[in-house]
Amino acid sequence: MKQMAIVICNYNYERFIAEAIDSSLNQDYPGTRVIVIDDGSTDGSRAIIESYGSRISAVFKENGGQVSAYNLGLELADTEYVLFLDSDDVLYPGAVSEVMRMFESSDVAKVQFRLDVIDLEGKQTGAYVPHSVPPTDCGTLLMGGWLYPSPPASGNAYCVRALKKLFPVPETAVNRYGADFYAIYGVALVGPVAMVPRSLGAYRVHQRANESSVSFANSEQLTKAPKAFKARWATLRELARARLNRELPMSFHDFAHEKAYFCSNLYQAPLTTRWRWAINESYDYRYSIVANPFWSLKKKAGTLFLSSLCLLPYSPLSNYVVRYITNPLARRSAAVER
Repeated sequence: MKQMAIVICNYNYERFIAEAIDSSLNQDYPGTRVIVIDDGSTDGSRAIIESYGSRISAVFKENGGQVSAYNLGLELADTEYVLFLDSDDVLYPGAVSEVMRMFESSDVAKVQFRLDVIDLEGKQTGAYVPHSVPPTDCGTLLMGGWLYPSPPASGNAYCVRALKKLFPVPETAVNRYGADFYAIYGVALVGPVAMVPRSLGAYRVHQRANESSVSFANSEQLTKAPKAFKARWATLRELARARLNRELPMSFHDFAHEKAYFCSNLYQAPLTTRWRWAINESYDYRYSIVANPFWSLKKKAGTLFLSSLCLLPYSPLSNYVVRYITNPLARRSAAVER
């Protein structure tokens, strides 16, 4: 029987780590191994992790960031497949079995699946990610500069052999985080990607599920994420060139990336600033919609229409539209209120 390693990378998440470990140990696939890497936590995480004894493999290391944890996890995972689970997320029972069926029925480098969005207390919000289904040959689109739709880190399982063609990723002072970026997108350059079209786990957001929030991702502030993505793309280009002999374009296209710029430029901005952005700076945002290879014509038209409402001289409407576009939880909140 082929083996799957669930590698849980933890840093100061004593509040959630037990739930992540329990969800991994409760998998019904008999070839599942659970590895927990604690990246120098200073809270009570260590005692919780140690309480599981021999049921898991635990490693306690000095703080080095997500890249160092992924590098070590892949080194320790002496299995055919690996899933990196964030320590504040959970897997549903049967997730590994479902993923392994997909691996065994097709020769793919990665299997991804939807994640339900839960709040801090673990309550379902009604949202899930991603909403678009990528094609099997994501590598061709990546070579054209398009980041394909993918769930966050916990919704991806990899063929270890494929992932090791790109990893280990260089560990530098400016490259401590974003290991999931290199894994999610880089592995598509090695082999096909498959998707299970239903939720097999849950992604926890630390923002409140209310209409006033524009932030959705946990790892970085909305204004910092675009710059971080550009730096990671540059690193991925170097890895692809050096290890795979493949040349990625200088820049990439991705609506999730562009909507962060959209938000930072338009949210709570005066009318003149909104129009200045639309006239002078909105090309990449519009291109990520119009040329998007994953979206239907209806979705493209709807997103363009909503975006245009931000140019009306009524700031409450503009701010509402920005929240609606950038944060799926705001959409859910609005639906509940109606």
